[in-house]
Amino acid sequence: MTDTQQEYSITGMTCAACANRIEKGLQKMEGVTSATVNYANEKAQVRYDEKTIDSKQLEEKVRSLGYDVLNEEVDLRIQGMTCAACSTRIEKGLNRLTGVNQANINLALETGKVSFNPNHTSPHDIVKKIQDLGYDATFKNDAKAEAIDYKKADIQKKTRLFWISAILSLPLIWAMVGHFTFTSNLYVPEILMNPYVQWALATPVQFWIGWMFYKGAYYALRNKSANMDVLVALGTSAAYFYSVYLVVESLQHEESHMLGLYFETSAVLITLILLGKVFEARAKGHSSDAIKKLMNLQPAIALVERDGQIVEIAAESVQKGDILVIKPGSSIPVDGVVFSGSSAVDESMLTGESLPIEKGPDQEVYAATINVNGVLRITATKIGKETVLSSIIRVVEEAQGSKAPIQRLADRISGIFVPIVVGIALITFLVWYFIVDIGNFAAALESTIAVLVIACPCALGLATPTSIMAGSGRSAELGILFKTAESMETTKSIDTVVLDKTGTITKGKPAVTDFIVHKEQDRERLIQLAAAAENNSEHPVAHAIISFGKKINPVLQNSSSFEAIPGHGISSIVESKEVVMGTRKLLFDRNIKVDNELDRGASLEQDGKTVMFMAVDQVHVATIAIADQVKDTSKEAIAKLHQMGIHVVMLTGDQETTAKAIARQVGIDNVVAGVLPTKKADVITALQSEGRKVAMVGDGINDAPALVVADIGIAMGTGTAVAMEAADVTLIHGDLLRIPDTLKMSRLTVRNIKQNLFWALAYNSIGIPIAAAGLLAPWVAGAAMAFSSVSVVLNALRLQRVK
Repeated sequence: MTDTQQEYSITGMTCAACANRIEKGLQKMEGVTSATVNYANEKAQVRYDEKTIDSKQLEEKVRSLGYDVLNEEVDLRIQGMTCAACSTRIEKGLNRLTGVNQANINLALETGKVSFNPNHTSPHDIVKKIQDLGYDATFKNDAKAEAIDYKKADIQKKTRLFWISAILSLPLIWAMVGHFTFTSNLYVPEILMNPYVQWALATPVQFWIGWMFYKGAYYALRNKSANMDVLVALGTSAAYFYSVYLVVESLQHEESHMLGLYFETSAVLITLILLGKVFEARAKGHSSDAIKKLMNLQPAIALVERDGQIVEIAAESVQKGDILVIKPGSSIPVDGVVFSGSSAVDESMLTGESLPIEKGPDQEVYAATINVNGVLRITATKIGKETVLSSIIRVVEEAQGSKAPIQRLADRISGIFVPIVVGIALITFLVWYFIVDIGNFAAALESTIAVLVIACPCALGLATPTSIMAGSGRSAELGILFKTAESMETTKSIDTVVLDKTGTITKGKPAVTDFIVHKEQDRERLIQLAAAAENNSEHPVAHAIISFGKKINPVLQNSSSFEAIPGHGISSIVESKEVVMGTRKLLFDRNIKVDNELDRGASLEQDGKTVMFMAVDQVHVATIAIADQVKDTSKEAIAKLHQMGIHVVMLTGDQETTAKAIARQVGIDNVVAGVLPTKKADVITALQSEGRKVAMVGDGINDAPALVVADIGIAMGTGTAVAMEAADVTLIHGDLLRIPDTLKMSRLTVRNIKQNLFWALAYNSIGIPIAAAGLLAPWVAGAAMAFSSVSVVLNALRLQRVK
């Protein structure tokens, strides 16, 4: 079995029941492993066996259910074709490209038309494929081939239909208001009281503007389910056709005016529901603002060195290995490594870290970050979908498209909700017609329509996904990537955080913390001498001393000889001086006496530091302490976790003395030291057996098993790819302050979901009885229903303002 995952953009959904129906329809297909449809972001995630079923069959299934799959088309001019074999080769090559639905190449016109899924490929990927096949292509119309914003087009279409509907409905409302006793003085043109004029005004609203509801209801009922469209179609059709019946009946009695018509009810309902849909679509658009911001960060143009000259090219055309010139104030187009130059780079848009970070040769830089001051020359290492920015966008989109466990409740409710409402509406009609107001068809109809309209389950379907979209988007802006909606929901229950030491609490790089000498005036000279002596060593401790020396003088002196003494230290000749650096035993073996005044080894080692003794020409001149330094924010982050009532544990393979010394610095009381990588998962399991909900935070390959076993695995973005793959959450910048932020965002998001679900259910629970009691005019019910969805989305959008 070959599992493939595809994402589709679905159009035509009107409520959560639509999403559930598509989901069930896809899941029933042979070869489909799983299908998740998100009503809020209008995306479907489908995993299937490509040997059993293909993408086109999945799209056909969605269309057979009454919806459509969004595809885009691009027109190309193709150069380099010489015969029919060329066009056939390009066609076959493009049709094999993931995301391409159909490619048609015209040899005579030297053009191509390609239909593709924008979630899986782009116009630039298509052009690159043609170039890889040995030809060239350019965009026929727009050089940038910007995709149509279909959501924007949908909002524009709905807005246009709303205004047409409103213009046609306004005279009907005018006539309706004129019927009230308190508006008896209101002038109403005689023509508006004419039933045939009202019929003429209501008909286009009912069958042209409202056609979307009939279409949705037809497909829903054909597939043995019911959705919001069924309720709207039933309610408005009842009002419209009853009015038509009264008009036809009036012909037999030769009555010219009918005061009991309900044309305005059906027209106003459709107008208000459409207005609600416009507001809902606009608000839903804001819930993915974080993704749009990230997508817009990458610059369109790059400056590349070609043949000794700097040329301006499209960012999409940058190749791996290209040397790019990044001017001050410019965005970096791709991920790369600094080749030459130094500058501060603002990475806040990716990490949430406000302060710019100094970058120099051999340091990594990322697409969409901003070069603040100096000129940088970088070597491109990752392009297109390989960049950190692209991976962040992909993770956030997948999280927004997934379903949280809490949403299953909403799905179950909305799945049975519409049939129950239809039943309630039928009972309402019967009670009114046969008991409350015997024989009064109009009164029974009004209450029935109000029940049908107010009960639409849109708000219920939007409650969870909009909160997940807003919460995960805001988290991404803060440098927190939740992989799935489930991980976002589970994180709220965490009561224990287990922290790896090296690279998580500490920086993971040894650094000189103490350089103790007799005379302060000799200090700089001895530091440079120590760095020069260690310059030929590859040991991590040596690198710490070399880095320490380069801060004083970037140019180190050369040593005339060098000898590494494994497990003990080094011996080197610098400026004709013999420099010995290493353990106490090394000095003892060389008959060098340790100076009592400089001998602070015991106290330094008690603090978890590695101690080295330095001798020049057989005289002990300095004692050096080296340690893996604690990150600047670790202590503050752990204090915040304690304030939140979180139990914090340090888990490390390091020796107990060093581990406890680091724990004292950051305020951790619980330390588990000397644990082998294979046993870290056992420690997590033991904590879980005590009934704790455990989050494991790590950055290395050795942390991966523990990250998988934990209830929530949190990987530091500065760590290994293996750790990030195993984790549920990734902290892009590796800052521990993001851990309390992660817990906070999860708690706020789940609280927001519960608020939405409560109000959506409370709204229906209160609204249906009021409507059934005849206390709610149908048009008021329609307005309330339309704006309930908007209120749910607006509540979710509050998450985007979390500090």
